[in-house]
Amino acid sequence: MPRAVPERRKRKAQRSVRGGVVWIVAFALLLSGVVALNVAALRQNMQIENLANQRVQLIDQNQELRSQLSHAVSSPNIDRLAEA
Repeated sequence: MPRAVPERRKRKAQRSVRGGVVWIVAFALLLSGVVALNVAALRQNMQIENLANQRVQLIDQNQELRSQLSHAVSSPNIDRLAEA
């Protein structure tokens, strides 16, 4: 005939299981927070990289426009346009 498990052992085992579940949930939340921070940092880095690329493109455009302006206001070009 099987012996009945004392009520005290059952309660202790239930508390132990609940405590384990609480720790697992707390650890999962902590890991979720770390993942969220890493994703946010990755997005910020991507935005910084895109802005840096845009900056390089704008610098190149400005240089091209300066070159065109310099050519447009040069004396030989103005003389040529005036004669036409």
